Amino acid sequence: MPDYKELYLTMMRETEKAIRILVEAQKNCEERYLQSEEMEKLDGDN
Repeated sequence: MPDYKELYLTMMRETEKAIRILVEAQKNCEERYLQSEEMEKLDGDN
């Protein structure tokens, strides 16, 4: 008989890892976007 508790806990741990990866990717993209906006502002001032 499968250990459903362990299956559930494994699924939750892996889901949490996936969420953390996605959140980190979103933060990185947001930072890159903001940096590019700043660069455009600096380039536009010249």
